[in-house]
Amino acid sequence: MDAAVAVEGQVPATQASHVYDRLREDLLSGRLAPSRKLQMRFLTETYQTGQTPLREALNRLTADGLVEVREQRGFYVKDISRAELAELTKTRCWVEALALRESMAAATPQWEEQLVLAQHRLSRAPRSLNATAFEDNPEWERLHRIYHRVLISNCGSQSLIGFCGQLADQLYRYRRLSIRKAFPSRAVGDEHAAIVETVLNGDIERAVQLLTAHYQRTADVILQDETIFPELRDRGPGKGE
Repeated sequence: MDAAVAVEGQVPATQASHVYDRLREDLLSGRLAPSRKLQMRFLTETYQTGQTPLREALNRLTADGLVEVREQRGFYVKDISRAELAELTKTRCWVEALALRESMAAATPQWEEQLVLAQHRLSRAPRSLNATAFEDNPEWERLHRIYHRVLISNCGSQSLIGFCGQLADQLYRYRRLSIRKAFPSRAVGDEHAAIVETVLNGDIERAVQLLTAHYQRTADVILQDETIFPELRDRGPGKGE
């Protein structure tokens, strides 16, 4: 009986995890637009689940910084802003600089081999599935995440790695919204290769500098994208930022 109860008790948790994964993907991809109200009826019908696992999933996503609760109004997709993008980028640069320093200080042949392999696999995947018009390649995105995770994976702190992953998710949402503008303006493959080469050479300061510049270039492109920040159109000549 105890085993049966335990199995039954796992069902809601399993459902909540499944809904969490699906909702998270839709939030990160932009299919659920910033500031959209997440109405329970819509969510239960779309994700074919009850309100209990749905609320558990939404609470987890709120903790992840992808959903926000507005008092007396319910759940909403987290809004976006240029100020938040700048802050998230600065924070990611700070914490990943620390993680990269620690990873390089404790470098092992195994870690270096994993990094070379991750960069090689990423370099073989086309960024766009279409050579003439941007068409997102999900495999590139998967390998890109692996590359950046391996880069800091030798730091010796799972908590730090987890925090870096959370920041990466929040910034990924911005990158997805602005991807068509950012794609043609970057030779990201060269940037990835240069970071790995510098890591293998053991130049910690230069590696941190390249990684920070890599993230900042992405942010700079998105910060000037009028399609996701319409307020930029309202700036008159000479108003600057």
